[in-house]
Amino acid sequence: MPAIRDVVICVFRHRGRILVAQGHDGLTGERFFRPVGGGIEFGELAEDSIRREVMEELGLEIAEPVLLGVLENLFEFRRKPGHEIVFVFDARFVDASAYLRRELPISEPGWDGPARWLSLEEPSPFPIHPNGLVDLLRRSGGDSTGR
Repeated sequence: MPAIRDVVICVFRHRGRILVAQGHDGLTGERFFRPVGGGIEFGELAEDSIRREVMEELGLEIAEPVLLGVLENLFEFRRKPGHEIVFVFDARFVDASAYLRRELPISEPGWDGPARWLSLEEPSPFPIHPNGLVDLLRRSGGDSTGR
Protein backbone atom coordinates (compact mmCIF):
# COMPACT_ATOMS: atom_id res chain seq x y z
CA MET A 1 0.00 0.00 0.00
CA PRO A 2 1.41 3.45 -0.91
CA ALA A 3 2.30 5.77 1.97
CA ILE A 4 1.36 9.37 2.65
CA ARG A 5 4.42 11.58 2.20
CA ASP A 6 5.12 14.65 4.37
CA VAL A 7 6.82 17.42 2.39
CA VAL A 8 7.79 21.07 2.70
CA ILE A 9 7.80 23.73 0.01
CA CYS A 10 8.85 27.37 0.16
CA VAL A 11 7.25 30.13 -1.85
CA PHE A 12 9.48 33.14 -2.14
CA ARG A 13 7.14 36.00 -3.05
CA HIS A 14 8.51 39.08 -4.75
CA ARG A 15 6.56 41.73 -6.67
CA GLY A 16 3.57 39.52 -7.42
CA ARG A 17 5.70 36.56 -8.44
CA ILE A 18 6.71 33.29 -6.80
CA LEU A 19 9.81 31.18 -7.35
CA VAL A 20 9.00 27.86 -9.01
CA ALA A 21 10.78 24.94 -10.62
CA GLN A 22 9.42 23.28 -13.74
CA GLY A 23 8.94 19.54 -13.77
CA HIS A 24 7.25 16.98 -15.95
CA ASP A 25 5.73 13.54 -15.78
CA GLY A 26 7.83 11.32 -18.03
CA LEU A 27 4.94 8.92 -18.70
CA THR A 28 2.10 11.35 -19.42
CA GLY A 29 4.13 14.31 -20.65
CA GLU A 30 2.32 16.70 -18.29
CA ARG A 31 4.43 19.73 -17.41
CA PHE A 32 3.94 21.62 -14.15
CA PHE A 33 5.40 24.22 -11.82
CA ARG A 34 6.11 23.63 -8.13
CA PRO A 35 7.98 25.66 -5.50
CA VAL A 36 11.26 24.20 -4.28
CA GLY A 37 11.21 21.83 -1.35
CA GLY A 38 11.20 18.14 -0.56
CA GLY A 39 10.60 15.44 2.00
CA ILE A 40 10.72 15.84 5.75
CA GLU A 41 13.20 13.43 7.27
CA PHE A 42 12.38 11.41 10.39
CA GLY A 43 13.13 13.43 13.52
CA GLU A 44 13.36 16.70 11.58
CA LEU A 45 11.04 19.63 12.21
CA ALA A 46 9.30 21.09 9.15
CA GLU A 47 11.08 24.45 9.55
CA ASP A 48 14.47 22.71 9.66
CA SER A 49 13.47 20.69 6.59
CA ILE A 50 12.70 23.76 4.51
CA ARG A 51 16.01 25.38 5.44
CA ARG A 52 17.85 22.18 4.44
CA GLU A 53 15.88 21.65 1.21
CA VAL A 54 16.41 25.21 -0.04
CA MET A 55 20.13 24.95 0.73
CA GLU A 56 20.35 21.58 -1.08
CA GLU A 57 18.39 22.69 -4.14
CA LEU A 58 19.43 26.33 -4.54
CA GLY A 59 22.55 26.67 -2.38
CA LEU A 60 20.99 29.67 -0.63
CA GLU A 61 20.32 30.40 3.02
CA ILE A 62 16.85 31.52 4.08
CA ALA A 63 15.64 33.68 6.95
CA GLU A 64 12.34 34.14 8.73
CA PRO A 65 10.46 31.07 7.49
CA VAL A 66 6.74 31.43 8.22
CA LEU A 67 4.26 28.59 7.89
CA LEU A 68 1.46 29.83 5.60
CA GLY A 69 -0.61 26.69 5.81
CA VAL A 70 -0.83 22.97 5.26
CA LEU A 71 -2.29 21.43 2.10
CA GLU A 72 -3.39 17.89 1.45
CA ASN A 73 -2.43 16.97 -2.10
CA LEU A 74 -3.94 13.99 -3.92
CA PHE A 75 -2.44 13.50 -7.38
CA GLU A 76 -1.26 11.06 -9.99
CA PHE A 77 2.38 10.96 -11.13
CA ARG A 78 3.86 8.40 -13.49
CA ARG A 79 0.40 6.79 -13.56
CA LYS A 80 0.54 6.07 -9.82
CA PRO A 81 -1.55 7.70 -7.10
CA GLY A 82 0.20 10.05 -4.71
CA HIS A 83 -0.82 11.58 -1.40
CA GLU A 84 1.14 14.36 0.29
CA ILE A 85 0.72 16.50 3.36
CA VAL A 86 2.43 19.74 2.28
CA PHE A 87 3.75 22.31 4.75
CA VAL A 88 3.81 25.58 2.80
CA PHE A 89 6.36 28.12 4.00
CA ASP A 90 7.17 31.64 2.97
CA ALA A 91 10.66 32.93 3.67
CA ARG A 92 13.16 35.43 2.41
CA PHE A 93 16.60 34.87 0.97
CA VAL A 94 19.48 36.10 3.14
CA ASP A 95 21.25 37.10 -0.08
CA ALA A 96 18.91 39.74 -1.54
CA SER A 97 20.60 39.49 -4.94
CA ALA A 98 18.60 36.27 -5.48
CA TYR A 99 15.54 38.45 -6.14
CA LEU A 100 17.34 40.26 -8.96
CA ARG A 101 18.13 37.10 -10.93
CA ARG A 102 15.66 35.85 -13.54
CA GLU A 103 16.68 32.26 -12.86
CA LEU A 104 18.30 30.37 -10.00
CA PRO A 105 20.14 27.13 -10.79
CA ILE A 106 18.84 23.98 -9.10
CA SER A 107 21.53 21.54 -8.04
CA GLU A 108 19.29 18.50 -7.59
CA PRO A 109 18.21 16.33 -10.54
CA GLY A 110 14.60 15.86 -11.57
CA TRP A 111 13.77 19.42 -12.59
CA ASP A 112 13.58 20.86 -16.10
CA GLY A 113 16.13 23.63 -15.80
CA PRO A 114 16.56 26.41 -13.24
CA ALA A 115 13.98 27.85 -10.86
CA ARG A 116 12.40 31.04 -12.12
CA TRP A 117 9.96 33.74 -11.08
CA LEU A 118 6.35 33.18 -12.13
CA SER A 119 3.68 35.88 -12.03
CA LEU A 120 0.51 35.01 -10.17
CA GLU A 121 -1.30 37.84 -12.00
CA GLU A 122 -1.05 36.19 -15.42
CA PRO A 123 -2.33 32.79 -16.58
CA SER A 124 0.29 30.09 -16.02
CA PRO A 125 1.30 27.99 -19.04
CA PHE A 126 1.35 24.89 -16.79
CA PRO A 127 -0.51 23.84 -13.62
CA ILE A 128 0.98 25.04 -10.34
CA HIS A 129 1.28 22.24 -7.78
CA PRO A 130 0.40 21.30 -5.12
CA ASN A 131 -3.35 21.62 -5.55
CA GLY A 132 -4.71 24.57 -3.56
CA LEU A 133 -1.42 26.49 -3.45
CA VAL A 134 -2.53 29.49 -5.54
CA ASP A 135 -5.69 29.92 -3.43
CA LEU A 136 -3.63 29.73 -0.23
CA LEU A 137 -1.25 32.41 -1.54
CA ARG A 138 -4.08 34.72 -2.56
CA ARG A 139 -5.67 34.38 0.89
CA SER A 140 -2.40 35.02 2.73
CA GLY A 141 -1.24 38.01 0.63
CA GLY A 142 2.08 39.69 1.30
CA ASP A 143 5.55 39.58 -0.15
CA SER A 144 8.58 37.71 1.23
CA THR A 145 10.81 40.73 0.82
CA GLY A 146 8.36 43.22 2.28
CA ARG A 147 7.30 41.67 5.56
